[in-house]
Amino acid sequence: MGSQSRPGQGWLVWIETRTWVLSIVLVVATLALYYPVHHHPFVNYDDSVYVTENPHVQSGLDWDTVKWAFTTYDAGNWHPLTWLSHTLDYELFELNPAGHHDVNLLLHVLNVLLLFWVLKQATGFAGRSFMVAALFALHPINVQTVAWVAERKNLLSMLFFLLALGAYQWYVRQPRVGRYAVVALLFALGLMAKPQVITLPCVLLLWDYWPLRRMSLPALAGSSGEGPPMVPANSFYSLLEEKFPLLAIAGVNAFITMQAQGRGGARNYFPRFIRLGNAIICYARYVGKAVWPSRLALFYPHPGYSLKMSHVLAALILLLAVTALVVRQRCRRYLAVGWLWFLGTMVPMIGLIQVGVQAMADRYAYLPFVGLFIMICWGVADWSEQRHISAAWLATVSIAVLVALTVTARVQLDYWADNVSLWSHTVQVTGPNFIAENSLGIALARAGKPEEGIIHVRAAVAIRPDDAASNLNLAEYDRGHGNLLACIERCKKVPAMTQLSIEKAAAYAKMALAYHALGDTAHERECLQEVQQIQRGQ
Repeated sequence: MGSQSRPGQGWLVWIETRTWVLSIVLVVATLALYYPVHHHPFVNYDDSVYVTENPHVQSGLDWDTVKWAFTTYDAGNWHPLTWLSHTLDYELFELNPAGHHDVNLLLHVLNVLLLFWVLKQATGFAGRSFMVAALFALHPINVQTVAWVAERKNLLSMLFFLLALGAYQWYVRQPRVGRYAVVALLFALGLMAKPQVITLPCVLLLWDYWPLRRMSLPALAGSSGEGPPMVPANSFYSLLEEKFPLLAIAGVNAFITMQAQGRGGARNYFPRFIRLGNAIICYARYVGKAVWPSRLALFYPHPGYSLKMSHVLAALILLLAVTALVVRQRCRRYLAVGWLWFLGTMVPMIGLIQVGVQAMADRYAYLPFVGLFIMICWGVADWSEQRHISAAWLATVSIAVLVALTVTARVQLDYWADNVSLWSHTVQVTGPNFIAENSLGIALARAGKPEEGIIHVRAAVAIRPDDAASNLNLAEYDRGHGNLLACIERCKKVPAMTQLSIEKAAAYAKMALAYHALGDTAHERECLQEVQQIQRGQ
C-alpha cells in the first residue's frame, strides 16, 4: 500500500489517507499485545543492577544522584539519562514492577508512532510506513526490549534516534544552524541513553540517498517507490562533510564507552578470527529470526572456540547472496538503504569488540531490524504493483502476517511472566548455558525450591567452572548449610575469576561471614578490610 493508491480501492483509500486512523490502530495493537507486562515481576538478571539493588537509583532524584549518573561507569556503560529515568521511576513507583513495566510499554508505543511518522513524512507512503511500524511494534524479537525493565536504555535511545531522524528531515527542508543543533542535541541525548545509536550519522547519509534523495548520483532507470527529490542534490563528499559535527560527537562517545566497558570489566577477549566468525554467523541468525522468529531467548551463550567454520561459510554465503541481490536491484534504492541500515547499525553490538559473554541478543535487533522491515515492506509493495495484485489481497496477507507475529510474540511474552518460566525456556532452547542455569537456580531458590535450584547452579559451574556468579551462589549455599570451610575455599578463588568489583567484594563479604561463624575474628577482619578497600576503589 502507498500514498499513490490505485483507483477503486474504496475503504483502503479512506484509511490510508487518514494517518490518525492508522496511528490509532498501531497504538491499540501494541497495547493489546503487551498489556500483560503490567503484572510481570522484575527479572533476576540486570534489573537488580539498574533498579532493585541500586542504592543510587533508590536515593532519590537530587543533585547527588544527577552527579553520580553523569560520572559513573556502573554496569559497564556511560548512560546518564538511563540512570535518571530509572531514578524517576523509583520516585514514582518504588519497587512495584508494574509502573516500571508500564513506562517501558509507553516508550515502545511512542517509538512505534515516531517510526510511522518519520517514514510517512520522508516517503509519502502511508501504507508501507504503517506496515514497517506494525512489524516493529509486534515482532517477537522486540519482546525482550519491552518486557525487561533493564532495557529502558534501548527504548530511550531509540526514542531520541527517531526524533533526531525526524528533526534531520526538518533541517533538510531549510538548512539552518539552529535546526542542525537540534539534530545534534537529540543525537547526544540518544547516546546518553545507550551508545548503540552511535551510527546515526551513517544512517543520515543513507537517508540522504533514500528517501530524501539529496545525494547526486547517476540516474537509475526503472527506479520504483520513489518520488521527486526533497531538495536539490549534493555530492557525497559535501553530505559527509555536513555530518562531521555529528561524527565528532560519536567519536567522543565511543571513547567514553570504551573507558566504561574497560573499567567495568564488561569486555571479554576472544581471538580476532573467533569474533569475526561469530559476527558473520550472528548476522545470518538475525536475518533468520526476522523471517522466522523461533527459539528466542534472554541469553545466547557465545560459542567461543567451539565455533564451526562450516557455519561461518554458510552464513557468509547467505550474506553475500543478499548483498548481490541488493546490488543487482540498485534501481530500488530502499533495498540498499535497508540492508546497509541493518548491517551498519548492528556493528556496535555484533561482537567485533566482545562485550559480555553473549553471542547475540534479541534486544540488539530493536534498531537494526527497521532496515530489514523497510526492505520487506517496500519490496513486497513494489512486487505486488508490478504483478497487479489487488490492494485488498495484499492487505489481507499483511493482516495475516501481523496476526501470526502477534500470536508468536504473546507466547514469547508469557515466558516473561515469572523468572522460573523465563530461564527454563532459555535453558531449553539454547543448550548448555551457564548464565541461564545459574539464573534459573536463583529463581527456583526465591520461589521456595532451594534444593531444586542448587542443581542448576551446580550445572552452571560444571559448564563454566570460572564463572564468579555461580561460584558465589554455591558458596552461599554451602554457608547456609553449615559447610563453612567449603564456602571459604570457593570464595578465595572468586577474585581471580572476575574483573567486577561487586563480585570481588561479595566474595570477601561471604568469607567474613563464614569466618565469623567459625569464631576466627582475625581473618574476618582481614576480609572486611578487603571489602572496604574494593569499595573505596570503585
